[in-house]
Amino acid sequence: MSDRLFIFDTTLRDGEQVPGCQLNTIEKIEVARTLEALGVDVIEAGFPVSSPGDFQSVVEIAKAVSHPTICALTRAVEKDIDVAAQALKFAKRGRIHTGIGTSSYHIFNKLNSNPDEILDRAVRAVKYAKRYVEDVEFYCEDAGRSDNAYLARVVEAVIKAGATVINIPDTTGYCLPSEYGAKIKYLMENVSNVHKAILSTHCHNDLGMATANSLSGVINGARQVEVTLNGIGERAGNTSLEEVVMAIKTHHDLPYHTHINTKGIYEASRLVSSLMNMPVQANKAIVGRNAFAHSSGIHQDGVLKNRENYEIIDPADVGIKESAIILSARSGRAALNHHLGEMGYTLSKEDLDDAYSRFLVMADERKNVNENDLAELMGDHELETQSVELELLQVLAGKSTTPMATVHLKIKGESCAATAEGNGPIDACFNAVKKLIKQKFSMEEFLVQTLTRGSDDLGKVHVQLQHQGKMYYGFGANIDIITASVEALVNALAKLV
Repeated sequence: MSDRLFIFDTTLRDGEQVPGCQLNTIEKIEVARTLEALGVDVIEAGFPVSSPGDFQSVVEIAKAVSHPTICALTRAVEKDIDVAAQALKFAKRGRIHTGIGTSSYHIFNKLNSNPDEILDRAVRAVKYAKRYVEDVEFYCEDAGRSDNAYLARVVEAVIKAGATVINIPDTTGYCLPSEYGAKIKYLMENVSNVHKAILSTHCHNDLGMATANSLSGVINGARQVEVTLNGIGERAGNTSLEEVVMAIKTHHDLPYHTHINTKGIYEASRLVSSLMNMPVQANKAIVGRNAFAHSSGIHQDGVLKNRENYEIIDPADVGIKESAIILSARSGRAALNHHLGEMGYTLSKEDLDDAYSRFLVMADERKNVNENDLAELMGDHELETQSVELELLQVLAGKSTTPMATVHLKIKGESCAATAEGNGPIDACFNAVKKLIKQKFSMEEFLVQTLTRGSDDLGKVHVQLQHQGKMYYGFGANIDIITASVEALVNALAKLV
């Protein structure tokens, strides 16, 4: 059996089913091209029969990308398959992904049918799809809760009918890794023609085990993994592309390999997060902003001595420039000395001990300590004044009004003002601020959180900026979310300027 693992990305289909995460066709093409550059083998571009927009997106994605196989989802219904085939007519390599439920829950409760009829419908759907494309994938919906013996009957029948890939979804995220792996192993050992097709995993994260289940499936014989960027998807999400790929890359004892260019993972993650307006949780594995951040003194000392003491992945391998050493009351002397050294300060052991004692008092008061705080700690008042302060903010916005904002800032002690328009009030404010800041920067993350409930709730905003390869973080909190957003941007810029 080959150790080549195929990556099937369903960000644009299963991932887009998340409420509020719908993309237009132009945005879908941008994501598809990013997935192509990342090296995914299959892009599930949509469910063409579900809407005219989804149909058109599959058509345009098929035109826009060359290397990945373009896949379209259908039910085991002839009309669905007809529409999918039409949507795939421009694909250089097209795949129809059809299927039906195989668990007792789906057979009796959802489909009001019986096992023999479901088996017959499955075979007919595959044979019908083969009229259009050679590459047909069949999904056994809710396979995670399906009886293994019946599942094997269905798999054997659809392979005989011409299916080239068999998807074994843990649709509800129910399985334990041992259960799911055993299910794949059972199929490998009990389906006589299994060697004529590829078994695929499609695991959901309802119990937080999607990645573990997928890897267990691979170890037991599956050779395609169905994933999404950032693990987005129905309910608690799908198996995360970055987690599966990096787990395989990190564990050298695993013989499997993919064609993913891992250095593009972080950029792809940020693109999907931005376009879908779905922030990546800070502690998300691989791509969360804290994935390579260290605040514990023991960890910081270890990382500064040798990164591998506390990091199993080199941040550069996923497209992140370097680890972050965050200064807080938990930080040690090594981290403080490291940051002071980057700012140009060289301290003796006695001076460092004295600075560290004062640093702990400051950190307890301010929670996180930035470069301006360190300048204050060292008595460098010249650097302290190199900050940005918000003096005045006025915003004009409404249903029939072009959003416009006037911003007054104090930069290095000097007041200045600018007015700008934007696609919304926050965009207008940010455009005005950009007019006043000489340094070029890019917005890497913009996250709004509600801290209290009600129409007068307190909102917290987090922004992450990039300037010359370095990240700058800013925070703001206000009952006016526009003001909080500008305060967060200014807070980040105060560290940059």
